[in-house]
Amino acid sequence: MAEIYYIQVIRKCNQNCRFCSNPSNGKNITLKDLKKLIDFYAKEKAAAVIFSGGEPTLYKYLPQAIKYAASLGLNPRITTNGQKSSDISYLRQLSDAGLRHIHFSLYSHKKEVHEYLTRTPGSYDKIIKAIGNAHRLGIHTDLNTVINRLNSKHLHLMVQFIMRKFPFIRHIVFNNMDPGMNRAIEDMSTVPVFSEFEASLAMAMRALNDSGRTFRVERVPLCFMSEFPHCSTETRKIIKHEDRQTFFLDEKEMVRQNKWTHGYGKRCAFCGVKSICAGLFRPDVYYTTEELCPVFYDIEKVRKSVLRQK
Repeated sequence: MAEIYYIQVIRKCNQNCRFCSNPSNGKNITLKDLKKLIDFYAKEKAAAVIFSGGEPTLYKYLPQAIKYAASLGLNPRITTNGQKSSDISYLRQLSDAGLRHIHFSLYSHKKEVHEYLTRTPGSYDKIIKAIGNAHRLGIHTDLNTVINRLNSKHLHLMVQFIMRKFPFIRHIVFNNMDPGMNRAIEDMSTVPVFSEFEASLAMAMRALNDSGRTFRVERVPLCFMSEFPHCSTETRKIIKHEDRQTFFLDEKEMVRQNKWTHGYGKRCAFCGVKSICAGLFRPDVYYTTEELCPVFYDIEKVRKSVLRQK
């Protein structure tokens, strides 16, 4: 089964997000070493490679990296904050090199919330412009958002905004915040509470589903996934026995992940879907197990739903 693998090309950013999980450390990869990694992923028969960071558009060899990956059939993608790609001439360089798929990181439909979280004035207008640029250039566009305390009650309103303003966006990924990195620890007020975003996330997922769009949710236990357990990133990987390879520009370097469970609370012992649920990320460190509750989905039905989807 071919998976999507990741390469951090630079650990520098033109934003200063309050919850960044891979903050700047000044490192970047040489083009020679990057091509070796791309060759390795091609031999692994990866379905695609995502160039990330930091902010990958700050990497001066990004067009060459995209072109090389495309030449090997690796379907190159980037995850970006949209700052540089608000310049359509720059984004056209990436498109000409072979970029056909882009993931933008938008944290709220409210300008003041997005810019408070990025700590970068003007970042909202730039990402909105960048999304439009990608569409004009025919680049397939997905959206990523980090669930945090400031957007947790209006996820559904953000989805409504996206569907109205960018009807061409057909896939959204909700990543529940990883508070374990230094940047988030500096401002714990951004750490979300499950009970505060449960209703909004459910409404967001229903709106996307009803419109025929797709979505994934990461680091959210199945007891908070409403009627969409098959859209949990970890549950899908558990059922499909997937792995993920990521090259980090820090002491971790190459990491191959094939275990998708986090941790569980006492109540999880009574849960009917524990075998396909990743549980709670950092239990009783940043998220409390007191919020968890047993649920009893039909596991076989969930499994069939996962295998039926791409």
